[in-house]
Amino acid sequence: MRPVVRTIAAVPSLSDLGQLPKRLVLGRPVRSDRLGESLLPKRYALPIFASDPLSSVAYATQEILIVLTLAGTAFLYLAPWLAAAVVVLLITVVLSYRQVVHAYPSGGGDYEVAMKNHGQFAGLTVASALLVDYVMTVAVSVSAGTDNIISAFPGLDEHRVAIAVGLVALLAAANLRGLRESGRAFAVPTYLFISGIAVMIVTGLVRWFATDGALAAETAGYTVTPEPAYEQLGGLALLFFALRAFASGCTALTGVEAIANGVPAFRPPKSRNAASTLALMGGIAATMFVGVTALALLTDVKYVEHACDLEGFADCETEPQRTVIAQLAAVTFGGDTSVGFFFVQAATALVLVLAANTAFNGFPLLGSVLAQDRFLPRQLHTRGDKLVFSNGILLLAGFAALMIIAFEADVTRLIQLYIIGVFTSFTIGQWGMVRHWRRELGLERDPAARRRMRRSQVINTVGGSLTTVVLVIIVVTKFTHGAWLVIAVMPVLFLLMRAINRHYSHVSAQLVPDTDARTLPSRVNAIVLVSKVHKPTLRALAFARATRPDALTALTVDVDDTELRGLQADWERYDIPVPLTVLESPYREITRPVVDYVKAIRRKSPRDLVVVFVPQYVVGHWWENLLHNQSALRLRARLQFQPGVMITTVPWQLESSVGRDLDDRRGGPAPGDLRRGITDDAEDTPYG
Repeated sequence: MRPVVRTIAAVPSLSDLGQLPKRLVLGRPVRSDRLGESLLPKRYALPIFASDPLSSVAYATQEILIVLTLAGTAFLYLAPWLAAAVVVLLITVVLSYRQVVHAYPSGGGDYEVAMKNHGQFAGLTVASALLVDYVMTVAVSVSAGTDNIISAFPGLDEHRVAIAVGLVALLAAANLRGLRESGRAFAVPTYLFISGIAVMIVTGLVRWFATDGALAAETAGYTVTPEPAYEQLGGLALLFFALRAFASGCTALTGVEAIANGVPAFRPPKSRNAASTLALMGGIAATMFVGVTALALLTDVKYVEHACDLEGFADCETEPQRTVIAQLAAVTFGGDTSVGFFFVQAATALVLVLAANTAFNGFPLLGSVLAQDRFLPRQLHTRGDKLVFSNGILLLAGFAALMIIAFEADVTRLIQLYIIGVFTSFTIGQWGMVRHWRRELGLERDPAARRRMRRSQVINTVGGSLTTVVLVIIVVTKFTHGAWLVIAVMPVLFLLMRAINRHYSHVSAQLVPDTDARTLPSRVNAIVLVSKVHKPTLRALAFARATRPDALTALTVDVDDTELRGLQADWERYDIPVPLTVLESPYREITRPVVDYVKAIRRKSPRDLVVVFVPQYVVGHWWENLLHNQSALRLRARLQFQPGVMITTVPWQLESSVGRDLDDRRGGPAPGDLRRGITDDAEDTPYG
């Protein structure tokens, strides 16, 4: 007859005051069977997963101008061509990732593609690249958002780092509340940003044509001082210079891969909805990027790495220069006091901060997949109270805050570390898809299906070729400007994941049941550790006797003759029916004599089981732990390494621990109250 297994659902309670701060941040926990209700429709998926590539419009053009103005204004004519190249690359990558979400809808994205088509080395390379990129996404997006806040309110510049770190904390809290809740919070700013930038572009172009090109930005009249060695460029130097500007503009592509990693969060049909969101994101991002770049060039916007390189900028030492978006909003809507200016600045700052949300969704999902494959700690695969991967969210927020503090929330310095990781994953993933289609073509015989696969293979081949070229360009042009740090960190993450996987594999191999796994021990030897005769000791003896061992020993260590004689006298006075064994300890040690005694039993009978009962106080305050239980902790720490030995802790709740769990007190006395003589009447408490 099979045993009947009953499942009892635990009902969380909010009455514990210790849970109050957590509940204020997260809200009520969500049942596991409601996971399907947290899946995203496309209207929420777009702002959650695509806010990063959409918001990069706010700084992609700016990054191109920063590089080109190193040589003054002589090479600004390259900007339209570089922008066109970025758009072509964006469209190609979007089309390539549409193939990924259909072929690998499980949410592994480039990591899964690389692992299944190239093997573990490529898979972990992609994983390390993406983990670094997600951290940089948060750091760069939040720092860029802080820049736009400061553009509207320059007096906040001295609090730049504090503002950025605070925004990271707010984002983490919002994401810990769950995907749908964060989606509702982030949808409005993203759509306001899209509409605000669209209105600004259309209004600015109409005004520029209406004034016959007289519309000019606030920096149009400034001249730019070229950096040394950039005054005259030609041949290979000019090519390298243009490629460096192109590499900076490629920040417009960051975050595209997040949708491929977030397919499981979409509502069914997941792949189709993810592909539609990708196409929508690509179209909007390309249109806004082209519009902003065109308007910036038509109004003669100038933006340099160091404000004092702008001749005519009177307050370059004390006042930060306005971002490109801020300058365009001011010239389009009639100054920096107009409603349109503040609307665009507010929407831009919000969406740049919320762009980090792409990473807050991609990083935990990727971390969960890696944890499931045993390349990261298993805790990253565990969902929190709101059915999100809480540990991944907290880990990402911590690393991003460290980067912001280390680089003082400086976008120009942080951007040099950016996009290395994302283009590494782009490249390996696209070539993995080429191999995937080659394998599928070998198995497929239907002509129509083969034509679709051939088309997909061509798209991924073009995408892989372009992203490979761009990756080489980025590494070469950005290496000495800070990219070396990312290139150094990625191998460290790679080796760390390999080490974690080896550990889990080794542990799994050790835990495989042997043929004699069900063989019972020959004998059970119970040992109760005794320091004095009191209630905890008597309880431990009672529990040990209840297990009916083959041998039961009460064990004490002689570290003080006077105390030992008192213990022996009490033992006889209470007529305890268990013999007391005394271990001599000339050097007043407690742990070693007990461990040696246990080892001796094991040596004598290796098939015997030794169960050590350790009485332990349960206290209500952290500082009380410093006054009690130290010997018990040391003994457990040593005994747990002994094979064939079990350690059983027998708790005794001291008065200070009573009522710590309000749920237990709500229904009456806590466990053990009556045995200790404690009732609801405080006057009856024996401890007064």
